[in-house]
Amino acid sequence: MSGATDNPTSNPPSPSKLYLDDLKVGDRFSSAEHALDEQQILAFAGQFDPQPFHLSDAAAKNTMFGGLAASGWHTAAITMRLLVTSGMPLQDGLIGAGGEISWPQPTRASDILHVESEIMEITPSRSRPERGMVKMRSETRNQRGEVLQLFVSKLVVWRKPA
Repeated sequence: MSGATDNPTSNPPSPSKLYLDDLKVGDRFSSAEHALDEQQILAFAGQFDPQPFHLSDAAAKNTMFGGLAASGWHTAAITMRLLVTSGMPLQDGLIGAGGEISWPQPTRASDILHVESEIMEITPSRSRPERGMVKMRSETRNQRGEVLQLFVSKLVVWRKPA
């Protein structure tokens, strides 16, 4: 889950923290897993997204979700945690500069989530030589391999010190 390699189908092996210079287009990263349950969904929804389909299975039955569904923002928060703790070990952290997010299908209480990411573009900065931008595609998948969230992000990534 770190470093760069010629094999884009597996996690690149290398240093524990990566710089822009360590990455290349096609590098892939996979995170650890997170098992979701109803209590987590209810707690997050109660605090951050208190809509009926996130707060009650009974209330959610008659919605487009057909049952309790995690907030998309809950899925996004779990994704971020997985990326930071086990997905892509960037020097000085994952610093977002924008992105696009979608949720093709709901995240459920029985889902076990993991994130699969791929470097799509690397652009060294002309005006700030100490850093660059990386475009990364991250798919949050459940135990059946279904994509629950698609996140294409732009990240600020530091270059190795001179």
